[in-house]
Amino acid sequence: MKHKTKYQVIVVGAGHAGVEASLAAARCGSRVALVTLTGNSIARMSCNPSIGGLAKGQIVREIDALGGVMGVAADFSGIQFKMLNKSKGRAVWSPRAQVDKRKYEKYVNKRILKDPLIDLIEAEVVSTVITKGKISGVKTIDNSIISGEAVVLTNGTFLNGLIHIGNIKIPAGRMGESRSVGITESLESLGMKHGRLKTGTPPRLFGNSVDWKKLEKIYGDDNPAPFSHYHKHFNPPNTPCYTILTNNNAHDIINDNLMRSPMYSGDISGVGPRYCPSIEDKISRFKDKNTHRLICEPEWVGSDQIYLNGFSTSLPEEVQRRALQCLPGFENIEFVRPGYAIEYDYIYPYQLKKTLETKIVPGLYLAGQINGTSGYEEAAIQGLIAGANAALCLRGKGAFVLGRPNAYAGVLIDDLITKSTPEPYRMFTSRAEHRLVLRYTNANRRLGVKALGCGLIDKTKFSILNKQIVATDKALFESKVSVDPTQVNKKILASGEAPITQKTPLKTLLKRPGLLLADFMDTSISPPLVAKPYKDEVLLEADTLIKYSGYIKRTDKQIKKIKSKEAVKLWSHIDYRSIEGLSAESKEKLFSIKPETLGQAMRISGVTPADVSVLTVFVSRQDRVSRET
Repeated sequence: MKHKTKYQVIVVGAGHAGVEASLAAARCGSRVALVTLTGNSIARMSCNPSIGGLAKGQIVREIDALGGVMGVAADFSGIQFKMLNKSKGRAVWSPRAQVDKRKYEKYVNKRILKDPLIDLIEAEVVSTVITKGKISGVKTIDNSIISGEAVVLTNGTFLNGLIHIGNIKIPAGRMGESRSVGITESLESLGMKHGRLKTGTPPRLFGNSVDWKKLEKIYGDDNPAPFSHYHKHFNPPNTPCYTILTNNNAHDIINDNLMRSPMYSGDISGVGPRYCPSIEDKISRFKDKNTHRLICEPEWVGSDQIYLNGFSTSLPEEVQRRALQCLPGFENIEFVRPGYAIEYDYIYPYQLKKTLETKIVPGLYLAGQINGTSGYEEAAIQGLIAGANAALCLRGKGAFVLGRPNAYAGVLIDDLITKSTPEPYRMFTSRAEHRLVLRYTNANRRLGVKALGCGLIDKTKFSILNKQIVATDKALFESKVSVDPTQVNKKILASGEAPITQKTPLKTLLKRPGLLLADFMDTSISPPLVAKPYKDEVLLEADTLIKYSGYIKRTDKQIKKIKSKEAVKLWSHIDYRSIEGLSAESKEKLFSIKPETLGQAMRISGVTPADVSVLTVFVSRQDRVSRET
């Protein structure tokens, strides 16, 4: 492992957040030290072997448009791809992939090791080093100092991590790996506040102990969509997963042993993820459901190690086994390892700026589960934004900030820094009020120019993104053509729509929900000039812009109104407690969070419209006074 004495950016932790932070900082021109407990755990998929999902797929697309590695690594290692939410509106369609986790980790590892601006250092960081109120490096367990001008902490679940399996407790960051001790205490000494969260993972099964004939196969899409924008060819396999339902016998065993689960016995103080409940929670909270769906996901190609999605648990190992043996096909089940819960420290993210820099210490950034989020994708995009901002700040460049109307990443960060996170934060499409304009098909248009402007992508990658945008615009332009009834009525009738009697603009026809732009390629417009994997996507995006044009225009107007509030800056030194007219709750929330803009203040829980009016008047008065003096 290479090791210099001084770096520009130090990234602590080599999970999904740490990887994207390191690569982003390097792309923006910084010399980076990536510090991790062990070099063979880079981008480890410690939970499920998949990338993407509801809203998460959009985040991966955004990471890719910003030059990140997650999307292309998922495409390289994917064994099954599926578009979720197809029964709903296109704004919430979300790509997901099962991946070969070993292949994924190997690909990302190679990207890190071959980057000339990144040094990988195996060490345990125990504290930050502050000089004259600013970050100046990190201290390792052997009292060595790694010097740097900026530090990004991406410690995941390792901060004072504690694994629970029944009444067994194991100090660890994840199974088989040491936890990190000292970072929480170091940040606490700086004045930062922290809490405790819990997450969990299901048992891993030996595949040869499952009677696969009794389970149902699940395949992905026949015509899959890639995550990355940069392929010339994309032809992944369609490896099946298998599904099975729980039954009353299994439920009875779990119910009879609920108090042996640390979450129910009181052994765990941290709050768990409400939207990814353990099997104990499912059975306890949803008593009216007789079955819950489990999915057997292979962890890599040819693997005999199976991830049992849907059975996250911290029950004693023998209880886990007995409950599963009640299910058809699992009668002789054997564990590679049991499911477990892990409890860990996190830092309250309201103490961060929009750049993910801490408000207390200049040059110190936090990203990933340390901020109270869950999921590979949420961690990765935070890492990318924190790493980019660390590097850009050192170069004297402007901050790289994404707002709620720009990206799911903007929604994620705004939620973190303005709202409390009493439970692990998971992204959903419902959290994005502007989701209609945050589609997975337009991440290239939304983010390409910004990525090029700050160096996150080069001109070659931008050119690829731009070709896809130009192809979409070309398809939109050519859809203005009028079509004759003799050309199109056969297709219109086949779709169940009423035929036309005179020449009609194709754009008008496409307002009908049953008609697609792709249906008319041979009669009206020429195929888009883009690589084959994106032809269908370009047509889908153009079709969406036509069908939803009225709604999109309305959303754009709303966004313009909101931007006027976002433009009003608030100073960090405002004494909110002295402002007359603000409610007591609002004063406390504003004082602790210290919002950066009026728009951010509006979104803080507990700040009412009346409080916003008072704050608006206060800011306008202060501006007038400052101009007059």
